Amino acid sequence: MKVGMLLKQLDLHLLNHSLKHISLQICLNPTTVKNDIELLKHFSGKGEQTVLESIDYTSDYEFSNGCRAPPWRQIHGEICYVLVKPHDVETLCVTCSAEGVFLNGGKTEDEGEINYERKSEIYKDLVTFLKEKSAKFSENMSKQDIRFTEEWKKENEEPKEIPKKEEADALPKAFLASSKNILEKNQINFGKTQMTKRLEPSLNWKATVDFKEHKSLLRDTQEEKHGGRLERAGPPVSPGRAQLVRKSAEKIEEILSDSSSENEEDEEPPDHRQEANADLPSEYWQIQKLVKYLKGGNQTATVIALCSMKDFNLAQETCQLAIRDVGGLEVLINLLDTDEVKCKIGSLKILKEISHNPQIRRNIVDLGGLPIMVNILDSPHKSLKCLAAETIANVAKFRRARRAVRHHGGITKLVALLDCAQSSAEPAQSSLYDARDVEVARCGALALWSCSKSYANKEAIRKAGGIPLLAHLLKTSHENMLIPVVGTLQECASEENYRAAIKAERIIENLVKNLNSENEQLQEHCAMAIYQCAEDKETRDLVRLHGGLKPLASLLNNTDNKERLAAVTGAIWKCSISKENVTKFREYKAIETLVGLLTDQPEEVLVNVVGALGECCQEYENRVLVRKCGGIQPLVNLLVGINQTLLVNVTKAVGACAVEPESMMIIDRLDGVRLLWSLLKNPHPDVKASAAWALCPCIQNAKDAGEMVRCFVGGLELIVNLLKSDNKEVLASVCAAITNIAKDQENLAVITDHGVVPLLSKLANTNNDKLRRHLAEAISRCCMWGRNRVAFGEYKAVAPLVRYLKSNDANVHRATAQALYQLSEDADNCITMHENGAVKLLLGMVGSPDQDLQEAAAGCISNIRRLALATEKARYT
Repeated sequence: MKVGMLLKQLDLHLLNHSLKHISLQICLNPTTVKNDIELLKHFSGKGEQTVLESIDYTSDYEFSNGCRAPPWRQIHGEICYVLVKPHDVETLCVTCSAEGVFLNGGKTEDEGEINYERKSEIYKDLVTFLKEKSAKFSENMSKQDIRFTEEWKKENEEPKEIPKKEEADALPKAFLASSKNILEKNQINFGKTQMTKRLEPSLNWKATVDFKEHKSLLRDTQEEKHGGRLERAGPPVSPGRAQLVRKSAEKIEEILSDSSSENEEDEEPPDHRQEANADLPSEYWQIQKLVKYLKGGNQTATVIALCSMKDFNLAQETCQLAIRDVGGLEVLINLLDTDEVKCKIGSLKILKEISHNPQIRRNIVDLGGLPIMVNILDSPHKSLKCLAAETIANVAKFRRARRAVRHHGGITKLVALLDCAQSSAEPAQSSLYDARDVEVARCGALALWSCSKSYANKEAIRKAGGIPLLAHLLKTSHENMLIPVVGTLQECASEENYRAAIKAERIIENLVKNLNSENEQLQEHCAMAIYQCAEDKETRDLVRLHGGLKPLASLLNNTDNKERLAAVTGAIWKCSISKENVTKFREYKAIETLVGLLTDQPEEVLVNVVGALGECCQEYENRVLVRKCGGIQPLVNLLVGINQTLLVNVTKAVGACAVEPESMMIIDRLDGVRLLWSLLKNPHPDVKASAAWALCPCIQNAKDAGEMVRCFVGGLELIVNLLKSDNKEVLASVCAAITNIAKDQENLAVITDHGVVPLLSKLANTNNDKLRRHLAEAISRCCMWGRNRVAFGEYKAVAPLVRYLKSNDANVHRATAQALYQLSEDADNCITMHENGAVKLLLGMVGSPDQDLQEAAAGCISNIRRLALATEKARYT
């Protein structure tokens, strides 16, 4: 017997080892690729938090074997071709094949056919490929840091779909081998699931929850949202793909929300069950007895049992899980569907307490409790409404619950609860409110606060008329009412249409007023709402006009509450975008306080503090103030961090300080320029761009800028190579940096050797005015070495520059005229300019009030005219 057990263990060990080895092999099949693409589609769309802008097949026709590639390409193992548009790079045309994923030659301009030639390395899957090609995709994916293994086992309750035999026969051998591996692995997982599945207690009291119907309902709502059923991936998954599959398994309700708190509790907690042989507390057995009374007793016994259960410490996890483990949750939810008000109240009071537990929340949703609670919101009994809304507020902490509330009409009903005192002539007078009505509205606002963490629910609240009602409630003096109201507004203010409505309803005035409250939580949410709304200039002005800057500045002195400090510094950062507000902050000594917060603070505070200083340091007086307060060194010290947003803000602040020569000396002494240059290697385009912009004033104001730049080993080659980037902001900032670098002749010679001329010429066909301006300036500077003028003409950069003169931006006109003046020193370039109509455009600019533009335009016309005269003279001699 012992030998048999040992042999069995050895078999399992060998089998697991083989499966682990097989899972490392790259072998994709149509099902895997299709699942990946469908999942990526759910995460694509507008918004900074989405992983992609769009992803689509190049062909809508799908063959019977699941492939979309033409038959003559399927023999090479190719499955399909996909057009992917990331946020930060141009559209990529990708080939998905059995061997892996790679970039192809894209679609031809003439016929729109695919160029099948491979243009990149082969990656193991689509997610890995996109992580390599798009920093923004990699960043948004890295935010999903939940471990996949536990989630996949929980969601994978059913055996995976086995690939059809006809499909496998039609695919190449690589697909067939992969399908065989999938089948073996699924059979093992299925067996394991069957062995470990725990039997749940059944109910005889009242069977109102039909689990099959509930599963079907969830499936239908998911199809309604996504337009089709999500299929679970069969083959072994890579870590990148695993993150997407986990999100799908949780039945994601919508594209990633823009709200920062959307990810708050989306992690599926481990399912704790009381072990059969564990030492259970006495409360466990007492609750078990009470649940039996609930199941089999009459109305009186049920009410008594509910009262007795309420006497337990329901905040204790043991009691919460005991109610669930012995089948109490099903009974409590069934009681909500009875006609007895007392039973409903007792049940809701218990559910409200135990629903603070994340596991209980998910169990309530699984058992169909939310639709019943949503129906109770129509009850004439105010106590029932309050309890139902509070329980919904507790349960709706994760996406699936929020979606369920919306799909069953809960948002409209919760908004209706806010209408507690519309008939009152003076809503600001709390004495005119009925206490119960106020409590109903408070509970409704609490539930809406939880639900507002998803974009679709925000829209539903707005369409249901929630903003005027929230604005009305904001005028009350009830602090316990104000907190959920402001919290809801804070969540919703991340959307532009909400910000417009908030201005229209004059909500900013009341937010500013409540900054003076004694309640720290209310202050925090008001500051956060201002932070969200202050993206708009009119809102920033309203905050100043209503006296909101002074309380924000005074709240900086209270550093114990880090959450409130983060909100306050965030509001100050956004308000500082307006110069008038910066002047006020200087009067209130806020800048000195902000400098003091540059050390010993959490990252969420530092991001906002540095952002505010970056805006304030755009003015000379504030730059001096930051230097005198010793702010340069802590700013430079922060350049070695890894937080992307913090690095963007720090580089901007350091660059602003570098405009002042004395501050620049300190930055140089602290090795700040080298740190900025090293950030050009950062994978995030925003950090690269911000670092390049910061380098411009550093090079301008350094004592020996040319030697300083040359001392960075490989620095000039690095910055020239950044001209190959696909990001417009990176390109504009690098062109600006090259303009300053090229002022030194030795450096200009070095970057010329590194191929700066062809790279700049390649960028000439752009419609981005910001890039046009700095590109023209860079070309103008680079013309001053050797035969660079001739080279620009040879690389076809002159004709596109002439088109820049048609821009509406005066800065583009000046930079372009200067570039054309330098290029016109070469005869061939003059001919190209004349052929492209440069003379007529430049003549109009000779009369410009901008003296630099006047001189450059006149000089260019002069050179063209001289060439024409010389040509004419040569013809007659």
